[in-house]
Amino acid sequence: MKAARKATWLASLAVSLLTTAMAQAADVAQRGGTLTYGRYADSTFLEPVLNDNNVDIWILSNLYDTLLLPTNDGKGVQPGLASAWSIAADGKSVTLTLRSGARFSDGSAITAEDVRWSLERAAKPGNGVWQFMISSIQSVQVKDPQTVIINLSHPDPTILSALTVFNTAVMPKKQFEATPGATDKDKATAFAEHPVGSGPFILQSWQHNSTMTLVRNPYYWRQGSDGKPLPYLDAVKFEIIPDDATRILKLQSGELDGAEFIPYSRVAELRGNPALNMVLFPSTRVEYASMNVNPQIAGKANPLANPKVRQALNYATDKDGIIQLVTYGIGKPMTSFMATSTPMNSGTTPLYPVDVAKAKALLSEAGYPSGFSTDMMILAGNEDDISIATALQQMWAAVGVTLNINQVDNATRTDRFRKSDFALRLSPWTDDIADPSEITSYFAYSKNIQALHSGWKSDAVDQAFESAQKEMDPPKRAALYKTVQDIYNSSGPTIPLYESSYPVALKTSVKGFVQIPLGNNLFSEAYLQK
Repeated sequence: MKAARKATWLASLAVSLLTTAMAQAADVAQRGGTLTYGRYADSTFLEPVLNDNNVDIWILSNLYDTLLLPTNDGKGVQPGLASAWSIAADGKSVTLTLRSGARFSDGSAITAEDVRWSLERAAKPGNGVWQFMISSIQSVQVKDPQTVIINLSHPDPTILSALTVFNTAVMPKKQFEATPGATDKDKATAFAEHPVGSGPFILQSWQHNSTMTLVRNPYYWRQGSDGKPLPYLDAVKFEIIPDDATRILKLQSGELDGAEFIPYSRVAELRGNPALNMVLFPSTRVEYASMNVNPQIAGKANPLANPKVRQALNYATDKDGIIQLVTYGIGKPMTSFMATSTPMNSGTTPLYPVDVAKAKALLSEAGYPSGFSTDMMILAGNEDDISIATALQQMWAAVGVTLNINQVDNATRTDRFRKSDFALRLSPWTDDIADPSEITSYFAYSKNIQALHSGWKSDAVDQAFESAQKEMDPPKRAALYKTVQDIYNSSGPTIPLYESSYPVALKTSVKGFVQIPLGNNLFSEAYLQK
């Protein structure tokens, strides 16, 4: 009996060990294969310095590398092409040790001169809307082949975080300068068609507004869990599918392995699909409507130029209702123009609780007792945009404001935005840096892009922002950002709607994909479980 029990116990143990081994094997990253991912819009320009568009930025992080990288929680920095760094005691220089043996995707070595040239190009005034984030860079010195020193014009509280941002990507000087073009912008445009970077992937093919294929970079420096170079995948193929419903149908039918920006109305449904993993990644994403506040639009007087009108539209907007209608309770009210997860957010309560009577009174005070008519530009085929705009149309009708909804494609929306050719524009925002400086420069600082190309300007905000860029004492810096937020939240050119997560749906066979709170889509450690 003892022998029989021992044999049974050994057999059970063997089965248990085999089961455990199989489970562990299933969790081991597997190499090879192509992951097909559905995007809501195509990229337009794959060059990091002159860029400002999320549809480009979230691809750039897969093609190019920076000296430092954001941590996956979006709050810190970690080694990238620099393996070590230190800030001088006076705060006016940063010394970085370059990673030994790192190469660009064409096999050429990454040199200290490439680093110097890349940073000084990115820091050149006028080179891109994000130049301000590294405007403190005075010069970059090559100390030796493995060491560069960044000299700053003043101590900069955000310099390490700035070195994780896409516009500071290290690019190949020789290859860029050999690219045809009379100007830097001409060269950048040509270079972007066949980019050479040092990220985990290489652009193999691109049929604009249809598909884009990235293949693994054989020279990528990071190692996977198996001790071999990342990425695990052979390729990532992006299918451009602007219509939300079509993107989801292709995912459900198995044509896609993953899809971004799932409408919140479909989250519960996809969570119930056993073949899918519906993920809500933590984010710094905020949804808002921006207003053109220039005195005239297309030669006609613009009601939105009056701050009381802007306040009235905010009070006429039932944000809680929109959160329930559009996000099914997933979103949360905004307490400032920046997300609550953005450092130094000073908001304590939701902005502009709905008050229709107050909205009507403000419109009357502004000279519009019977309301007015205006237009809103939204993204065609986007279910969330359509739902938000339709809700605003109904809410504002209660105070006499007629809202006309114009659906446009992403390229048109971007072009008109940059030309200030809009009255109202619905859009999301995501931080690229764990600091309030980026969103403030884009939303509120008039000297960058005229506060969302809106024409809004506040001297007090501009002065506070410029001071905050040099202030090394955190409490004093937070006080400056509170001044910015107090002014902007009361008279700025936006209608803050809600903040929310990134809704991404993946097949259960997709492992290791991450979208960090700063928006970056990281495919370097993604793999397909066979």
